[in-house]
Amino acid sequence: MKIGIVCYPTFGGSGVVATELGKALADRGHQVHFVTYSQPARLDFFSENLFYHEVAVSSYPLFDYPPYELALASRLVDVVRFEQLDVLHVHYAIPHASAAFMAKQILLTYGITIPVITTLHGTDITLVGQDRTYKPVVTFSINKSDGVTAVSDHLRNDTYKFFDIENDIRVIPNFIDLNRFSLKPKDHFKKAIAPNGEKVLVHTSNFRKVKRTEDVVKIFAKVVEKIPSKLLMVGDGGERSKCEQLGRDLGISEHMRFLGKQDAIEEILSVSDLFLMPSVSESFGLAALEAMACKVPVISSNAGGLPELNVEGETGYLRDVGNVDGMAERAIYILEDEERLAQFKENALARARQFDLANILPEYENYYKEVIAASKQA
Repeated sequence: MKIGIVCYPTFGGSGVVATELGKALADRGHQVHFVTYSQPARLDFFSENLFYHEVAVSSYPLFDYPPYELALASRLVDVVRFEQLDVLHVHYAIPHASAAFMAKQILLTYGITIPVITTLHGTDITLVGQDRTYKPVVTFSINKSDGVTAVSDHLRNDTYKFFDIENDIRVIPNFIDLNRFSLKPKDHFKKAIAPNGEKVLVHTSNFRKVKRTEDVVKIFAKVVEKIPSKLLMVGDGGERSKCEQLGRDLGISEHMRFLGKQDAIEEILSVSDLFLMPSVSESFGLAALEAMACKVPVISSNAGGLPELNVEGETGYLRDVGNVDGMAERAIYILEDEERLAQFKENALARARQFDLANILPEYENYYKEVIAASKQA
């Protein structure tokens, strides 16, 4: 198949999933064309089946804001026509689904029918999409898609709850490449981080308010009182400075390291003992899955799709959003006993294997074929 993929080219979950999916499809012999405004962060190697088409946005002075949606629609028309694509797969509803619909209508004037699959990832539905400004467009775009997927049952249910959706939504969960995300021999790195054998806790995110990164610091403060530990904070964003200051106020900053944005996150996870994710909302929890694949158990909130991933008492524990004491207590429980910690690590890896890319990729391939066939019959 010739597949067009539209995504945000950032470190966010939707961009990561879209890029990893495209790379895996290319490895399977499909021709994959990425269409976005810059090269995706994880599109970092050459393949004869991978192509990148940049969307150039006009800086014409008439516009106060660059009309990205129009530029994207025009670029999609161009790529579909001249690359003869079989299907467009757009990740994140705003503005990709609406731009794809516009492109599809334009392509009909050329006698070309292109099916569009929209994958919903989370905040495009739970936050942005519910904004009164965008809600009618999101609803229309989802209903006009030829296929719709969501990364968790929770997100699927939320979409039906908050929008007047007539389309069927297929749940295809996020996945993990176990060839990349696995425990790496990084003992020298661990000794540098924890020279006296301290336990290593880790959090990765974009440091937005929804991630409750200050709760991460508060949880760690309670853990380090009981167990010699270090905290690695990976990523960057608006809440980072607050976390740094909170660490100073609590007198634990010497035990914390802010590592910024990292490409080789699997190397950091490989030296970690526990992953903290106290988020207000997670449609799936891809960062937690990456940790589990590296044998790192998870302490998380019970929000969104996290209970579908993190199994209570097996791969970690779930507590209500904001329950810092409960999360800290469970973190200490896991870390204070070496045999218990080892068992949680094994359980985490076993759970991650259920989301192996090799298991999830055929679901996407079959769905593409199903949607393409239905489009030809329409």
